[in-house]
Amino acid sequence: MSDTLRIAFLASTTEPAQMARAAMVSRYGDHAPDQADVLCPLGGDGFMLQTLHRHGHLGKPVFGMKLGTVGFLMNQYRGDDDVHVRIARAEPAHLRPLEMMALTESGTTTGSLAYNDVSLLRQTRQAAHIGIDLNGQERVGELIGDGVLVATPAGSTAYNYSAHGPVLPLGSHTIALTPLAPYRPRRWRGAILKADTEVRFRVLDPYKRPVSVTADSHETRDVVEVTIRESREHRVTLLFDPEHNLEDRILSEQFVF
Repeated sequence: MSDTLRIAFLASTTEPAQMARAAMVSRYGDHAPDQADVLCPLGGDGFMLQTLHRHGHLGKPVFGMKLGTVGFLMNQYRGDDDVHVRIARAEPAHLRPLEMMALTESGTTTGSLAYNDVSLLRQTRQAAHIGIDLNGQERVGELIGDGVLVATPAGSTAYNYSAHGPVLPLGSHTIALTPLAPYRPRRWRGAILKADTEVRFRVLDPYKRPVSVTADSHETRDVVEVTIRESREHRVTLLFDPEHNLEDRILSEQFVF
């Protein structure tokens, strides 16, 4: 890519990110996301997810640089390096988000995308009671515990991994189904599913044991049913430095002792 590459530099609200954006804009210019060739968010993984949710529909490749606490989806920030050269050398990782549709007690329906995970969590001190159907067939009649989640390969190293779920390789066309602090069935540790599996969660006692659902950072409370499937229409492309690409990072996470 040439020096005429149009980059939209986006920054989180932290001071380091704002200072880095000012330095980048001074050196490379500034372009609106819809006019840019590449989006460059500056921050942590949370800001990367915000960027994907706000601008993913534009179909622009995204080269993030870490200026936050967690940066698994980001490249290292190196202010002295030529960003044009780094982007030209970068390797793409294509991600498809999950599509979540939730029905609430009041009868309203809400939908959201999730690039990391969709999680159901109990809203009170009482354990959630959740039924799980896969492609219309009941697989778990009653899960009792804190909740359950579905994670993409890119999100499998986040909340899913903390809940002892499996780390999924990029390009494996799989999703992770992981219970959260399960009481019954106590020995069940979840499942690895084909990415095109439709997952439906049924909240079995929504009035006594209310449950919320969160798709990345978008929360809906008092849900009675949640359906999740991999999106067929949406796809984003993240760009990574070849010496530290996302696939290698996901692989490395499986060999941390």
